[in-house]
Amino acid sequence: MKFIVSSSSLLKHLQQISGVINANTVLPILEDFLFEIEDKRLNIVATDLETVMRVQMEVESKVNGRVCIPSKILMDSLKNIADQPLTFNIDKNFAVEITSDNGKYKVMGENPDNFPKEPSSEDTTAFTMPSSAIVTAINKTLFAVSNDDLRPAMTGVYFELNPGFIQFVATDAHRLVRYKRTDVACPRTESFIVPKKPLNLLKNALPDNDDELTISYNSNHLFVTHGTTQLICRLIDARFPDYKVVIPTDNPYKLLVNKSDFQSALRRVSVFSNKSTNQVALAISGSELNLTAQDIDFSFEGNERMSCQYDGEDLQIAFNAKFLIEMLNAAETNEVRVELATATKAGILRPTEVEENEDLLMLVMPLMLNN
Repeated sequence: MKFIVSSSSLLKHLQQISGVINANTVLPILEDFLFEIEDKRLNIVATDLETVMRVQMEVESKVNGRVCIPSKILMDSLKNIADQPLTFNIDKNFAVEITSDNGKYKVMGENPDNFPKEPSSEDTTAFTMPSSAIVTAINKTLFAVSNDDLRPAMTGVYFELNPGFIQFVATDAHRLVRYKRTDVACPRTESFIVPKKPLNLLKNALPDNDDELTISYNSNHLFVTHGTTQLICRLIDARFPDYKVVIPTDNPYKLLVNKSDFQSALRRVSVFSNKSTNQVALAISGSELNLTAQDIDFSFEGNERMSCQYDGEDLQIAFNAKFLIEMLNAAETNEVRVELATATKAGILRPTEVEENEDLLMLVMPLMLNN
């Protein structure tokens, strides 16, 4: 088997899917890329048994064939080769010889029959959505996903499908993000949980534009196809918590603040907070917001005040500053609205303006005030 391919183009395609490969794998073959040539098209596949990514590219070849090539040495060598055509020669023992303009490199490949088979896409339901919509949804929800493996349902993003909209929900029990798009029509009402790793890979592989993506799913797997790139991942087999019950229906007090000023103040004040809780207390009265953080153990204390618009009774409430800062990142407006009720009820953050087919709600649980 022999084929000729551009070194920079090959490296670019490998970088798109190399994130799937884990550093310490159970099976040595999972450290390899599977190369499959069919009718002058090269399919490259990477998998960690849970997630599969494949890309396709044009090559010059006369015969079809398959081989597994160790990923690390291939990527490391391509990064140091200037852009030029490379000739790959693979013999019947899967020894790979790569020839460039002024060099020859040899690496031992492996038998492609040992490479794990990818899940079949039978009995799937499909719908399309713009690439930018899913990239935005991942960016706005992924930070709130839990890292607690004892609660597997929370370690992914919950996709809620409906004929009139699609919702993405993430929570770690301390905060919750719900992002809704009404410009996506799903075939029927259904829901599933997608793990964090494949969503991170998707975010990096997809363009932030209006390209149409095809998303299909069955009871165990999700399939996302964009042009010559495809991602398949196993869904999390668990029940997502009933998140609707924690969203307060009536938070009468409304606080309007400048997003970047509030975020900067939180960053400065939280330096002085207790490192395990990151607690910052907010005291709101009239048009003034006071931020206070202290770490009793080290006698650290930070105070700042800033102007705001507030409609409600004077209130003191404490939050984890790290959570607030991350949530403010997801609100892409100059001002944010914080809806509050009492010092023990969840606060809701919303951007002041959203696109006509979007809705973003972020909820954060308060911390006990250290009085």
